[in-house]
Amino acid sequence: MNMQSPVPGTGYAISEWPDNAAVMDRLNALLKQPVRGIRKDALPGVLDHFEQRCRTSKALAQRTAEVIPGGVQHNLAFNYPFPLAATRCEGPYIWDADGNRYIDFLQAGGPTLLGSNYQPVREKVHALLDACGPVTGLFHEYEMKLAELIRQHMPNIEMFRMLGSGTEAVMGAIRLARAYTGRKWVIKVGGAYHGWSDQVVYGMRVPGTGRREAIGIPRGSTAYTQEVFPNDIGALRRKLWLNRARGGTAAIIVEPLGPESGTRPVLRDYNAQLRALCDEFGALLIFDEVVTGFRVGMGGAQGYFGVRPDLTVFGKCLTGGYLMAGGIGGGRDVMMLLAGGIGTGSRRAFVGGTLSANPLSCVAGYHAIGEMARTGAAVAAGRAGDRLCRGLNGIIDRLGLPYVAYNFGSIVHLQTSAVLLMSMRNPIKLMREHAARKHAMEEMGAAYLAHGILTLAGSRIYTSMADTDAVIDDALSRFEDVFRLV
Repeated sequence: MNMQSPVPGTGYAISEWPDNAAVMDRLNALLKQPVRGIRKDALPGVLDHFEQRCRTSKALAQRTAEVIPGGVQHNLAFNYPFPLAATRCEGPYIWDADGNRYIDFLQAGGPTLLGSNYQPVREKVHALLDACGPVTGLFHEYEMKLAELIRQHMPNIEMFRMLGSGTEAVMGAIRLARAYTGRKWVIKVGGAYHGWSDQVVYGMRVPGTGRREAIGIPRGSTAYTQEVFPNDIGALRRKLWLNRARGGTAAIIVEPLGPESGTRPVLRDYNAQLRALCDEFGALLIFDEVVTGFRVGMGGAQGYFGVRPDLTVFGKCLTGGYLMAGGIGGGRDVMMLLAGGIGTGSRRAFVGGTLSANPLSCVAGYHAIGEMARTGAAVAAGRAGDRLCRGLNGIIDRLGLPYVAYNFGSIVHLQTSAVLLMSMRNPIKLMREHAARKHAMEEMGAAYLAHGILTLAGSRIYTSMADTDAVIDDALSRFEDVFRLV
């Protein structure tokens, strides 16, 4: 494939790559210590906020638990002590059903880089709905315009195929890699989340766990799925050698910042090493840019690193938060195996989806990406992430806490219990401490909410273009109030 090689870092949100060794040393030190969470005498005051000021949400949560398994449709919606019901979003803020306003660092899991409910995109979507509705079943001009725009910005994409979600895109990319290479083995990095399809519910979130969460999934579905620990290039090479004797590896799939958007951060040159190994062993390299696509910069993580993936998976950020956000991009020679329609030949990696590339999704994606480029949203959000991370570390140091904060531009990680750093390399510690550390993280997330801050599981923060210095400084004041309850 004839692809570009942009200068890493130019025009991207990540101003400085975190010192991996220093971050991991601090995270490992945090994991060795007893949990330092919200004090027992302070916790009742935190929980009283929900009892007194979130009564509508609590009543809805009680009703919802009767008709929806677990009371939530998606893990993002889970908050301790009960899920909050949202009624309004605007810019950096979100309001719940009781009228409480929160600084929104969840950002719907990352896609609303422009800020929530961004008016210029919303107006274009409204106009499209007035003209033809959300779906027609026929081709719409915006399908082409969106694909052209993605090709314009993403340095390694010649063709693009829209799908309905990141999960679907991963399914399609793995199928495509196997069809193109004629091989079966797929290697992922342990701890990474690539959606919930049968073949990748393997080593999720906790490296080394393999099929531990694969209830209801036939063993054959993951028979050709393997995992390696993050940054362990030696173990990856050994698997590639072994697979070569068993027919070869179809693909390596990776989140380019590290599992769970860098919760387990990778070394700066890790992706370049993956590229070299894929070239050596004839495997395809799949970048899962569900979060990093456009959030790291208009060229995604591949543009920032200057590393060429063979296939790129998109999801959340593709449409700026609107529905049916997913797709696969890559070189023409690989992507033509996804050619749809009748009479395309027998050598075809079949994917489908009646609502894929619907007009609503495509018009939202086209104008959201256009606005990201026009406004420099990724860089602006990255500056907000830098300011927040610097401030958090200042508070942590001033209060003498063992917590760890680091960021990749607008993706900020704040670890207070280190539960997300546990793995099967120490299974006894995992079994003994996982529940307590997880609950401590949930209580910390509840304290953030009680102080007007919404995060992802109390450990991950997404900033947006809407997060001005004033918003970030307000948030830092609230974080300090929470840390003083430790």
